[in-house]
Amino acid sequence: MKSPILGQSYVARSINAADNRMVNLFPEATPPGSKDTGFLNRAPGLRKLLGIGTGPIRAVWQDRSSDNYAYVVSGQEFYRIDSSYNIKLMGVLVGTATTPVVISDNGYQLFLACNPEGYIYNKTTTVFQQITDLDFEGSVTVAYVDGYFVFNQPDSQAIWVTDLLDGLSINPLNFASAESSPDNVVSVAVNNREIWVFGTNSIEVWYDAALTGFPLAPIQGATNEVGCVAKYSVAKLDNSLFWLGQDARGFGMVYRNQGYTATRISTHAIEYAIQSYDTVSDAIAYTYQQEGHSFYVLTFPTAGKTWVYDVATQMWHERAAFINGQFTRHRANCQMTFNDLTIVGDYQNGNLYALDLDVYDDSIASQKWLRSWRALQQDANNLTRTAHHTLQIDIESGVGINAFDANTTAQNITTEDGKRLLASSDLLVTNIHPASAGFDPQVMLRWSDDGGHTWSNEHWTSMGKLGTYGTRVLFRRLGMTTKLRDRVYEISGTDPVKIAIMAAELQLSGTRS
Repeated sequence: MKSPILGQSYVARSINAADNRMVNLFPEATPPGSKDTGFLNRAPGLRKLLGIGTGPIRAVWQDRSSDNYAYVVSGQEFYRIDSSYNIKLMGVLVGTATTPVVISDNGYQLFLACNPEGYIYNKTTTVFQQITDLDFEGSVTVAYVDGYFVFNQPDSQAIWVTDLLDGLSINPLNFASAESSPDNVVSVAVNNREIWVFGTNSIEVWYDAALTGFPLAPIQGATNEVGCVAKYSVAKLDNSLFWLGQDARGFGMVYRNQGYTATRISTHAIEYAIQSYDTVSDAIAYTYQQEGHSFYVLTFPTAGKTWVYDVATQMWHERAAFINGQFTRHRANCQMTFNDLTIVGDYQNGNLYALDLDVYDDSIASQKWLRSWRALQQDANNLTRTAHHTLQIDIESGVGINAFDANTTAQNITTEDGKRLLASSDLLVTNIHPASAGFDPQVMLRWSDDGGHTWSNEHWTSMGKLGTYGTRVLFRRLGMTTKLRDRVYEISGTDPVKIAIMAAELQLSGTRS
C-alpha cells in the first residue's frame, strides 16, 4: 500500500492527530503522466561566494538601474561589490550592528533605513552620508514610489516623504498620519505603485495623488482591520505583499493581500507553532524565486525557527541549519538577485552565499533533511495492531556525490561522528571527486508507535553508490505496532547528495486485536 509521504509540514497541537514534519525538503507537483502526483525536493544548499566585513549581513541590494553593482550592509559597514565580487567600503553606520536595514533606490540614491538612523548613498558621486535634516525624525522602513522615498517614523503614526529624487531633503510639512485606527505605523511597502501602511492593528493603502506639499492620499475603502506584528516580516512576492499579522483579537497568522483584502495563508499548525514562541515581533522575511517556485521565507531569530511558504504549491516547510546535532534557524538573513544568482547573507558572520539547488550542504556544514509522516492513509487506521514487514522509499538512488561546481574548492566532508567521506583537496575540480565512486550515502529511519511522543532507534540503509540507479531503498522487519495501534515514520539524512522522494510503499498485515 502507498504510505502518504508526500504533502507539507503540518504538526498539529495534538501530534497524535498530525505529526507531518518536513525540514529542508519542499514539495513539487507534477502533471498527469508523471510517476506520481509530485515529489519532495531537497532544499537549496549554501555555496559560499565571499566574506564581507565581520557581519552579520544586515541587508543586501542589487542596483536595479545597472547590473554592475550590488550593495551590502555588514555589521556597521556599507560595501559596494562588482560583478567580479571585488569589494569596496563606501561608508560606516553608527548605532547597533545587528538591527535589520531596509534599503530602497530612486535610481540615483540609495536610502538606508536603520531604525532610527537614515543614510543616503549617492551612486553618481559615491558619497555616503547620514541624513541630518533637522526635520528628520528617524526611519524604520522605507519604500519608493514616483520619485519619492516614503518612510515611517519610529513609534508614531507618521509617514514621511522626501523631496522629489532627493533623499537628503525633507520638508517639515511632508508627513501625514495613518488615522483609520489609533495604532502606530510599523512598516511601509509599495506594491503596484500603491503604498501599504502597516499599523499594529490595521492597514491603510495610499497612492500618489500629486497633491501640493504632501503628495500622498489614502484610497477610500482600502483599509484592513488586520495589522502587522513584525515590521521586518513584510515582503513582496508574486505581485502581492506577505506579512506576519495581528489584530485586536490575536496574533500569529500569516497573510498575503488579494486586492485590498488580507488573506490568510498560514495553517493551524503553523499558527500553533508561531504562537508558542516567546517572541515573534523580531521576525524577518525575504522572498525569492527558483525554478518556478516562489518562496516567502519567514525567520524567528529568538525562537530559532524558519518557515517557508511556496506560492506554487501553497504548502509550508521548514528550513534549518544543523548545528551540534540540533536544528536551528536557517543561516540566511536577507536576499538579493545578482549575477544571475540568488544570494543570501549570513546572520552570524559576513558571508554571502548562493542558494544553490545543486549544493547539498550549508557551506562546509552538513545540511540535514527530514520527513515524518503517518504510516497509513487518512481514515485507514481501524485501531487494530498491524505487523509492518517492509518499507520502501521511492527515492532517486545511485547519485553518489554530486559533481562539484567548477568554481568550488573540494572540502573535507564528514558525518556527524567525524568519519571522513572525502579526501581534502586545494584544487578546483570540474568532475566527480575521485572519492565519490566509493561513497555510499545513507538514509536513516526511525518510527514512533505512540503518535510521535517517543521514537525507536535509528536504522540505516544505503541509497546506492554512484551509478547504481536501481538500488532499492528498503527497510525490513519493522515489527508490530503497539499502544495506540498507530505509527509515524521518519526518514532523514545528512550526506551531500541529491534527494528526490517520489513515494513510500509499505507492506503490512493486520490483526484482529
